[in-house]
Amino acid sequence: MRPEILNPIFAEVSTLEGVGPKLAKPLDRLGLAKVKDVAYHLPERFVERRAVADLDEASEGEQIVIALTPTEHRASRNGRGPYRVLAQDAKGNICALTYFGRASYTAKKLLPVGEQRWIAGRLDRYGDMLQIVHPDHVAEKADALSGKQVEPVYRLAEGLTQPRVASLVEQSLALVPELPEWIEPGKADGEGWPAWRDALHLAHRGPHEKARDRLAYDELLANALALMLVRADNRKRKGAPLKGDGSLRDKLQLPFPLTGAQTRSIAEIEGDLQQESPMLRLLQGDVGSGKTVVALEAMLVAVEAGAQAALLAPTEILARQHFETLRDMARPTGVEIALLTGRDKGKARESILMGLLDGSIDIVVGTHAIFQDSVLYKNLAFVVIDEQHRFGVGQRLMLARKGKRTPHTLAMTATPIPRTLTLAQYGEMDVSRLDELPPGRQAIDTRVISAERLSEVADGVARHIASGRQAYWVCPMVRESETEDIAAAEQRYASLKARFDDDIVLVHGQLRPEEKDAAMERFASGEAKVLVATTVIEVGVDVPNATLMVIEQAERFGLAQLHQLRGRVGRGSEKSVCLLLRGEALSETGRERLALMRETQDGFRLAEEDLRLRGGGELLGTRQSGEEAFRIADLEQITRLLPAAHDDARLLMERDGGLTGKRGEAARILLYLFERDWGVQLLRGG
Repeated sequence: MRPEILNPIFAEVSTLEGVGPKLAKPLDRLGLAKVKDVAYHLPERFVERRAVADLDEASEGEQIVIALTPTEHRASRNGRGPYRVLAQDAKGNICALTYFGRASYTAKKLLPVGEQRWIAGRLDRYGDMLQIVHPDHVAEKADALSGKQVEPVYRLAEGLTQPRVASLVEQSLALVPELPEWIEPGKADGEGWPAWRDALHLAHRGPHEKARDRLAYDELLANALALMLVRADNRKRKGAPLKGDGSLRDKLQLPFPLTGAQTRSIAEIEGDLQQESPMLRLLQGDVGSGKTVVALEAMLVAVEAGAQAALLAPTEILARQHFETLRDMARPTGVEIALLTGRDKGKARESILMGLLDGSIDIVVGTHAIFQDSVLYKNLAFVVIDEQHRFGVGQRLMLARKGKRTPHTLAMTATPIPRTLTLAQYGEMDVSRLDELPPGRQAIDTRVISAERLSEVADGVARHIASGRQAYWVCPMVRESETEDIAAAEQRYASLKARFDDDIVLVHGQLRPEEKDAAMERFASGEAKVLVATTVIEVGVDVPNATLMVIEQAERFGLAQLHQLRGRVGRGSEKSVCLLLRGEALSETGRERLALMRETQDGFRLAEEDLRLRGGGELLGTRQSGEEAFRIADLEQITRLLPAAHDDARLLMERDGGLTGKRGEAARILLYLFERDWGVQLLRGG
């Protein structure tokens, strides 16, 4: 049960004043479902304004607060241009207050001629005249703007405004309770961190680094503690030792000899499987490094030992690809492999369920359908989870309870993660790394091209598909923004469809699952020749005939993500090409990033460079997966604060009595606050 003290901030966001069905939608797009989500919706930056007596004191480009008296209203002649209100300061200097669109109606009411108003906004110049475009605030008295000299700027979604979000934040903060301290006292005092409630308030009032660090540390501590509890629970459980005799693995006829990294990883897994304590290991493998072969060898160990194995994939498309690959590779062994997804119905489904129950199916591949209550196993002893970051720990634990004993678990990820960040996402899991590529893999020809040559690129795609090959075309977002010139998948699809007609399909995360699956199947089968997409194809798409990748505005992507996207080609024996289209305004970091993509295809090196170049922001593409590991801590904070949070969690578990005692009770509240309460449930044996 969640502690009662947290109930007010776990209330639905609809309980806040002014939130109805219309406002709930944009809030949901920002992930703001509960009051606590709004309280933790920290400002992206702050506008810092300076109060000036007259315009002579101010600089162009500066955010100011100033008293101005409107002298004249000027509407544009055709009604479409800007609406300007000329106003003068105490010295008689003239400034234009400029409005566009419907905002002009507001200007007429807010700024009556001859009446002084206090204005807050950015001072700029248009021609010979100073101007403030769309003033942020207009007030009759100076004290109305006294709290506006340092003002938060929040991330928005369509349908939300800064004042509306600020109002909701104020309401949410008023509901935030005082909570007991969960950080080791010496640590909090040594860092000069405020108490939790104070930190939340301070983080919304100004660029308070100590408060932001404290809140980030809380999130990292909750994550470290929860993962530590998973590991401790795993050590207590009994697994079935699995020792194979090699009879099935000897029959495999693999297209390539195993690499040294594959051989080493298989030996590490084999050693774990022979222990009574259930294995909990992470297999990190770069694009094309042969994770599937390692997984098959490991699953065959379980089958040789008389047990069953399961492979869990995040999407039906990926599950089908795994099934076909494993079935082809394992055909000489005679092992029975089945596919189970939510799409399977009727007699076909009943047949698979019966085979799992009576043991005639040795290995099952599927989506979350394989751990539904109706799916029972004769002897499930080994589980492989692909793209681990797509699954919550709760889902993994549900699957773990399907065996008579706790199954051994191998988690796989295709995203190379710097060693400094592996701990953040996977806790204390043992790690095997595939850092070699199988022999025979051709390097992908990576080129950087100006976006001005877009028509030439389209001509190249036409020649490419005329030769019988397929191509990907990736855009940074679904549809174009009114405020930014970013390539959008829908617009690009529309322009290319005029040329390629039915040979082109579109995939992005906002499509219905059945639409997305249908488009992917058309492309995977070869019926469609060009796939226009957002980053939803970053992982889990394997079409060997697709040998051309076009990535628009490549400078907007992180290195790790560019590498994942590039890895969709080069999966067959044919030469593959990746074209990185760059914009004109290329930063030094963007230039370095694209140069590195041309220079190397080592995903682990690129991941380390990505960490160095970014220094903050997203955690190497996890935002694109739909499940963010951290919402408060940025990448720089993770790197800097995680080791201490991990040590603090260990201290709590090993010296301070775990979740008992005064600090332990506070730590329970922390786990519930960050919805890592599965850690508490594990402790109870739930």
